[in-house]
Amino acid sequence: MYAQTVRYDQFGEPHEVLKVEQRLIEPLKQDEILVKMSARPINPSDVIPIRGAYKHRINLPAIPGYEGVGTVMDTGPFAPRSLIGKRVLPLRGEGTWQEYVKTTAELAIAVPDSIPDDIACRLYINPITAWVICNETLQLSPDQVLLVNAANSAIGRLFVQLSALFGFRVIAIVRNARYTEELMQLGAWHVIDSSRVSIYDAIMSVTNGQGAHASIDSIGGPGGLELAKSTRAGGIFLSLGLLSGVQVDWSIISKELGVLPQLFLLRHWNQRVSVSTWHETFEKVIDLVQNGKLLLAEPEEKFALHDVKEAVQFAENRQRTGKIILV
Repeated sequence: MYAQTVRYDQFGEPHEVLKVEQRLIEPLKQDEILVKMSARPINPSDVIPIRGAYKHRINLPAIPGYEGVGTVMDTGPFAPRSLIGKRVLPLRGEGTWQEYVKTTAELAIAVPDSIPDDIACRLYINPITAWVICNETLQLSPDQVLLVNAANSAIGRLFVQLSALFGFRVIAIVRNARYTEELMQLGAWHVIDSSRVSIYDAIMSVTNGQGAHASIDSIGGPGGLELAKSTRAGGIFLSLGLLSGVQVDWSIISKELGVLPQLFLLRHWNQRVSVSTWHETFEKVIDLVQNGKLLLAEPEEKFALHDVKEAVQFAENRQRTGKIILV
């Protein structure tokens, strides 16, 4: 059987290197399942590798996409036949930007019928990252202060919501005041518009000159360094992304500021946790989503898989406000 797939044979700009092709689906291995995909989001983490940021660990040709949802159509001889017809997240196998995806049965995450595809396809990258950081990496005590820049992003909104569950306080940093009301409603302690005020001055004012106990940087560059300067000595500076494309100066953060810099990579957590912990973590996050305690915003636009180039360009438009979904 042949099926539609998106792939790239060289690194470069997505609109130049992405190809939509027909791919032969090979027979399933013993513990594999075959999933017919119904929805996949476009995340920055999907697009960055296409440009070659991780070329040292990506073998070409490659298929993009780290998450999505679909229905199990077939199983290998050692995988449970009872999975056929079930909706799952086929994770840590093949790239999800294709019509059919193979992965091992033990890593597939069952999805309750009450969660629609538009939400289910986004239950991995951002929600699991946010949960692990709050629950395992930072472990902030009630009333301790966490700084989050790019707080209007999908994962920024999750940190704000999780602060209510864990009891810590979030100072949300944005570049546009239009996000203030929404973030306050989601649970932010304070919202700072960096286009109008100095981040450092505003945070010192809010924290009585003490600075935050921890900070999460998704931007890097000068913006990330400003966040680190607003973190108290002995606090944690967690690098999560590089929206600016520029690394922060780690030596300044650790040696001059006395702040503890850390890099969070979800794949490192994946590698060290057991299969049971993998499933237990998803169960907790899915329960929060089902009960309305963790809200994922409605997607802004949907594109057919064969329109992937247009979809990626739309996803990288700074004016958009929601996720783009490939269907």
